[in-house]
Amino acid sequence: MFYFTKSDFKTTVFPVTIFAVAAGPLTSTRNLFECAFWVWLHLLQFNVSNQTLRPEEDMLNKPDRPLPAKRITLEQAIWLRWALVPICIGYSSLYSDAVAVASIAIALLSIMYNELSGHTGHWFPRNCLIALDLGCFELGASLVAGANRSGLDEIGVLSVLLSIAILSTTYQTADFKDCDGDRLIGRKTLPLTSPSIARPSVFVAITAWTIAVTYIWQLVPTLAIVFCGLGLLTGIRFVALKGRRNDQISFYWYNLWLTAVHILPGVWRLMNANSNYSIA
Repeated sequence: MFYFTKSDFKTTVFPVTIFAVAAGPLTSTRNLFECAFWVWLHLLQFNVSNQTLRPEEDMLNKPDRPLPAKRITLEQAIWLRWALVPICIGYSSLYSDAVAVASIAIALLSIMYNELSGHTGHWFPRNCLIALDLGCFELGASLVAGANRSGLDEIGVLSVLLSIAILSTTYQTADFKDCDGDRLIGRKTLPLTSPSIARPSVFVAITAWTIAVTYIWQLVPTLAIVFCGLGLLTGIRFVALKGRRNDQISFYWYNLWLTAVHILPGVWRLMNANSNYSIA
């Protein structure tokens, strides 16, 4: 089960948990561990579903995953995939109806993305599916992390909506490093369908969102400079440095930038803890 999720700790478990700490906001150490486990369990459900569809893709992109590495048979993996759906929903219902709804949404979006072939469609609807799925991860995780497991406050709701919008327009950053496998299965990613605009689009989107969230979360000048520098560096890397190795490293930088975006609601909470100042 660990190897099904190994490559996505940096893209899902850590960023979503950090997001929940800020957006929830986190109320106890116990909630932190429960939140991280909830995220990992739902990631396992999504990844087993995804990795059972076309195991041959992972022979090129990620040969250490369980199926190409022969750690589990395809039949066993498919059984595990469908067993995880009621396990995730049942576990989520122990927290609240709202967490269970987030879990149900993740299950449905996973089916749309994987079994109904949303992953092979045009890059933008695919980005939107991923963004909605991760948004449900963030919603559920924030509810588990917070004191009120039945709903989020204004800052939490805004954080989830911003994250969905950002992911919808920037998640093509994950596709540059996987072009060989994507080409093999006919996936219509932006780097394959429009290579001339793919890299500039990443720079524009990351730069625009960096400026936008700096304003929305009202960062003080020092933090604004550091955060904008991180966004600029990330965007420039995708334009200036090419090749699978560089694209893999650039995607690490993207996840670092995205993690910083996820921290900002918590920064806003700390800076305005004793005031009635409202967000922009």
